[in-house]
Amino acid sequence: MGDTADATAPPEPTLEEQIAAYQREFSDLDPQVEQVVSALGRLNRRMNVAYGRQTATLGISNAEWEVLKALVLSGAPYRLGPGEIAKRLGLTPAAMTHRIDRMVAEGLVTRDRDESNRVRVIIELTDAGREKWLEAMRLATVFEEDLLQDLSGDERGLLGELLTRLLRRVEDAQPDAGGRLSDLE
Repeated sequence: MGDTADATAPPEPTLEEQIAAYQREFSDLDPQVEQVVSALGRLNRRMNVAYGRQTATLGISNAEWEVLKALVLSGAPYRLGPGEIAKRLGLTPAAMTHRIDRMVAEGLVTRDRDESNRVRVIIELTDAGREKWLEAMRLATVFEEDLLQDLSGDERGLLGELLTRLLRRVEDAQPDAGGRLSDLE
């Protein structure tokens, strides 16, 4: 079911085994670069699973968490149009409509017509939605503190700066890669 791995599947190779296999097959590989990008990829994948498990305990999905987060990041009064949310999350309008339908039914958001422009729809965070966001943040904070517990404050600062530099390089080179790209769907 879902996130569980097939018990008969071989275990994922260690980073060292993966890099050695890549070097065997592709001699131009820089093992330091591969270690960084492979570790980042695995970390991202495992963190997404952990966050998904946390949000599931709250009765919401990662997808719903992303919508709540987009609304909170928009600032009070926590309102955005569905197209704006879809763009921020890299989703198609159809996918966004389905997601919002579920969230309205769960009482996490409301969907109303904009009083100043009756054609425009507004999605607004409810008190229950904001409480779910806060609960998820509390869980995430504990997880993230545990994740970084072996790093000193200086190391955390340096890691944050280095990762931000990498992120900026990707954002500058791929400005349209904030969400899913239509050619990858």
